[in-house]
Amino acid sequence: MFDYVVVGAGFAGAVIAERIATQLNEKVLVIEKRNHIGGNAYDYYDENGILVHKYGPHIFHTRSREVWDYLSQFTDWHLYHHHVLGSIDGKKVPIPFNLNTLHELLPESLARPLEEKLVSKFGYNVKVPILKLRETDDKDLKFLADFVYEKVFLNYTTKQWGMKPEELDPTVTGRVPVYISRDNRYFQDAYQGMPKEGYTKIFEKLLSHSNIKLMLNTDYKEVIDIDVKNGKISLFGQEFKGIFVYTGKIDEFFNYEFGELPYRSLRFEFENIQKEFVQPVGTINYPNEYQFTRITEFKHLTGQEHSSTTIVKEYPQGYERKVKGKDIPYYPIPKKENLELYAKYKERARQFPHVFFVGRLAEYRYYDMDAVIARALTVFNNKISR
Repeated sequence: MFDYVVVGAGFAGAVIAERIATQLNEKVLVIEKRNHIGGNAYDYYDENGILVHKYGPHIFHTRSREVWDYLSQFTDWHLYHHHVLGSIDGKKVPIPFNLNTLHELLPESLARPLEEKLVSKFGYNVKVPILKLRETDDKDLKFLADFVYEKVFLNYTTKQWGMKPEELDPTVTGRVPVYISRDNRYFQDAYQGMPKEGYTKIFEKLLSHSNIKLMLNTDYKEVIDIDVKNGKISLFGQEFKGIFVYTGKIDEFFNYEFGELPYRSLRFEFENIQKEFVQPVGTINYPNEYQFTRITEFKHLTGQEHSSTTIVKEYPQGYERKVKGKDIPYYPIPKKENLELYAKYKERARQFPHVFFVGRLAEYRYYDMDAVIARALTVFNNKISR
């Protein structure tokens, strides 16, 4: 019935399904366990008429012209540059920590010579990972590194990941730099924006082709049987020899044969307020206060005009597969032992040469939206379409 099956209707699955349907003119079955398409990028209008992101704020940004042009086939853009403030010592200051933050938090007599030393040692318009800055021999820069580490980085990271920064892979800590610049934007990518009609509309267009059959509210195991031991797959009770794209958890695919891969999860608390705006920017981080990490106000992101506004508070939490409310795996935890466990599953996947594992859960890797789109296009171009 189908020569192509895709599990998951997030960006990885939807992009590959769209390519199969339009470029190969082949029928493809997309299986999604949730009751909606779009994965964690799903958005909708809440009961107050505000466009919100169900699984936390998603701001699109990319350096890739190819990815931008591809997605632009399915949406027009509200051109938007994201700004984040951090609540530090009673002030709301730019995040990532930059030269403007430096001057707002420290007396000018300290800030000016520190700026000169930063520029002299690292250059201008450069991002320096905070842990690298802490390794410096200069006592003044060491003071600054410790200040930023304590005030901006340590407690936020501990809340977000449930562990100290030093316990995490440098790819995580490198995402929170000191930015030697006066640029207050959170991202500096060449292409930034929000889909004018929201993300869900993009997915509706990606999956609207007549060659695509979509099954929502369906655990793939309800229609697919995977014989892990013998490397065989059956679909609707019949042996399946076609192309199988899997975007779910790789450890689940192999029935947790080597144990569970750990994740961090999130809890979201939405609130509508009868004011036009309550924050000066889209997101405010709270590294040292409260149990939540940040508050996002969606109208800043989307450009929507409305008399009221909706905010969301994010509460990081542990992931527990069998506990409702904690059962959504958001972030792979890139620690050495976790990556070694993933490597076992990756090696095991060689037994299934016609199964392509794509995306954050399938590759146990943190992907931004643009990166997972690029990855999906690469898998299609280099492996599936050949």
